[in-house]
Amino acid sequence: MIQLQDITKVYAMGKRELTVLRGVNLHVKRGELVAIMGPSGSGKSTMLNLIGCLDNPTSGRYYLEDKEVSRLNGGELAQIRSRKIGFVFQSFNLLPRLSALANVELGMRYAGGSNRKRAMEALDMVGLSERASHRPTELSGGEQQRVAIARALVKNPPLILADEPTGNLDSHSGEEIMSILTSLHAERGITLVMITHEADIARYCQRVIHLKDGQIESEEKV
Repeated sequence: MIQLQDITKVYAMGKRELTVLRGVNLHVKRGELVAIMGPSGSGKSTMLNLIGCLDNPTSGRYYLEDKEVSRLNGGELAQIRSRKIGFVFQSFNLLPRLSALANVELGMRYAGGSNRKRAMEALDMVGLSERASHRPTELSGGEQQRVAIARALVKNPPLILADEPTGNLDSHSGEEIMSILTSLHAERGITLVMITHEADIARYCQRVIHLKDGQIESEEKV
């Protein structure tokens, strides 16, 4: 599903250059559940942005489903994001004036269409069909994250990227979210790559990648 080959990422900061990723090599199999861990500044978010086609590497090659995407332009990357990748963020990123159902429908509109029935089915998958008409401010943090998961799932993407999906939740809600993600992963064969700083959340995954100073320091099977 994912192949990173000698990936580097360098940002220009005035006359200085900041190297965030240093020759990263990573393979993620289709249907695998992987956690990425590391201290602040280790390059976790940059790596996830590159995998999510939100940015291009400075050097190296990135293959998604055997297609090289590391040299595509912004429009081509946007097409891949809309069709192949679902995103789940720590801050949920829901539109406050829209209902849960309408927020889920946005996931399809970005891909060029909309289907209310499919949006309701996605909400039902995360146990929120009865809360479809509620706005985000009327939902708990765990419920808002479930809406965000439904929005990521509604396009039926082969890949879901989650950036600290339990970071803004209490421990009980965090466990509920991970139970939902792992169940959906098992049932639908989705490839899931997740950033977390919590070891007890990483244990839900099949493999944990440890980053440090822009390099993969180690990895372990769980």
